[in-house]
Amino acid sequence: MPNTTPQIARKRNVAHKFKIDDHAFIAHGLSTKLWQDLYHYAMTSTWPVFFFAAGVIFLGLNFFFALFYLIGDSPIANLYPNGFWGAFFFSVETLSTVGYGDMHPQTTYGHFVSTFEIFVGMSDIAMVTGVIFARFSLPKSKILFTKHPVTQHHDGKYVLCIRIANARFNVISEASAKLRLIRLESTQEDPRFLRIIDLPLIRDTHPMFVLGWSLFHIIDENSPLYLQTAEDLARSQARLILSLEGVDDTTSQPIRARHVYSHSTIRFNHRYQDINHTGEDMVSHVEYSLFDSIKKEDKPEEKSSTG
Repeated sequence: MPNTTPQIARKRNVAHKFKIDDHAFIAHGLSTKLWQDLYHYAMTSTWPVFFFAAGVIFLGLNFFFALFYLIGDSPIANLYPNGFWGAFFFSVETLSTVGYGDMHPQTTYGHFVSTFEIFVGMSDIAMVTGVIFARFSLPKSKILFTKHPVTQHHDGKYVLCIRIANARFNVISEASAKLRLIRLESTQEDPRFLRIIDLPLIRDTHPMFVLGWSLFHIIDENSPLYLQTAEDLARSQARLILSLEGVDDTTSQPIRARHVYSHSTIRFNHRYQDINHTGEDMVSHVEYSLFDSIKKEDKPEEKSSTG
């Protein structure tokens, strides 16, 4: 008799489609374990999906208990309307622990079912309330990442520059940034090896990140971007990953933000337009409408380190 175990295992495995920023992936061979990760789905789903799922579960439980009430011999007194919908509405009152008092259990069977339903209702309310509070209290940053990293000359050095800003204007204490390059490389064992390389920043910490912050990585002989052209970065499918973390002074909670730049977003020999100016009233103004604006660098490019 043929062994059907591998076929059963294959039926339990599905293809998971997901995206990391703008890059699509399909994972094969992972078993679906929805019940073991419900909290993750509840925390990561959108608000409409979350409330829709909660509503479906609520209605499903009431349909389930309504059918149980109908099995018994008139377990509910003053049932109105008669039949399924009366039992359904009584279940809603019981599950939500409202209990208007007009309809009530009148048999031992009815009391057993309502007792179990009240326990389920109290547990369900506690879990949904906890998840809603966790979603509302989850700290979220509001960091602006420029659309285009640029290479430019800065303080006599050729650098990669990325501009970020705090759009909430609150204080993020001890903010720290990390920049990494991900690209495909060839090794003796693997012709397509995905390597992650740290790109050191001139300053990777900010004591009080409130407005803007320009991050600089020096492109010299020690940089993996040295002598790299736009075509080189495209061939290696290069990406830049910028991670930021700090402590929100308003809530005293840690916050994190991340942005991934494709090689196609990098602009060689450009610089950002200045967004700061001081008016006649000596008040500093920040023009965030120019946050993503870049212009061609005036200084001639250095052949030894440009693309």
